[in-house]
Amino acid sequence: MAADLSKTPATGLRVQACGDCHLLNFGVFATPERNLIFDINDFDETLPAPWEWDLKRLATSFVLAGRDNRYAAADCRDGAVAVVRAYRERMAELADSTVLQAWYSKLDVLKLIGETADPELREFRERKLKKLQSRSALEDDYPKLVEEVGGKPRIKDDPPYIFHLSELVTPEAQEMIVEAFQSYRESMRYDHRFLLDKFRMMDVAFKVVGVGSVGTFCSVMLLLAEDNDPLFLQIKQANTSVLEPYAGRGPFEHNGQRVVMGQRLMQAASDLFLGWTTGRKGRQF
Repeated sequence: MAADLSKTPATGLRVQACGDCHLLNFGVFATPERNLIFDINDFDETLPAPWEWDLKRLATSFVLAGRDNRYAAADCRDGAVAVVRAYRERMAELADSTVLQAWYSKLDVLKLIGETADPELREFRERKLKKLQSRSALEDDYPKLVEEVGGKPRIKDDPPYIFHLSELVTPEAQEMIVEAFQSYRESMRYDHRFLLDKFRMMDVAFKVVGVGSVGTFCSVMLLLAEDNDPLFLQIKQANTSVLEPYAGRGPFEHNGQRVVMGQRLMQAASDLFLGWTTGRKGRQF
């Protein structure tokens, strides 16, 4: 789609673009302060680019979603128009804000639910939120994803989605993993490193990723603090952004750093454990 967007009119104003701004890449997640916000959550292609590209991509995704759900063409068009109108109105609000007000603005989930006009939809969202708030990594995720093997915690194999690669269990491979992890640690802020050091690495398993990332290396890492307090980290290969041939090279040579910095710029609040590293074979993560 980047090739198509590059041929459309643009004002010349560039922003930190997502590069894959469609409706399924938005969701609810917790901030480091454990507040729930609604935001975009996929930054594999992020790069400075014309601001129009993300908006056109987003509006198009609403049309495609409507068609896939057999909505009338007029309804699909109304959805796209509503997206663009909401963007315009929000930008007008931010234009009257101070720099810091705009920087700290966010979409609060509780406020969004409270403003839902349809009673049934509001009740549905409240139920989903309650379920999300009740989840616990220790009580919900850990028992489902981890098992004891030889007295040690190990990520459960769930082929073809999650499984252990035989080539990752050799001493050389384990040494490479430790090296890459230490490099990742050095990319983090000092205070975040202090938090990471409370955990010890226990296991790494290969993870199958979405269609857009087929052919790239992705894995999940299990770390534990005291009392089996778990932390799961995703390690995902970062390649050149699809926007680069049309928008030009960004300020970062390392694609992992490009993704992390783009995410920090675009999200209202980002994960404390974001970082980047390079494997021995030159793969960037």
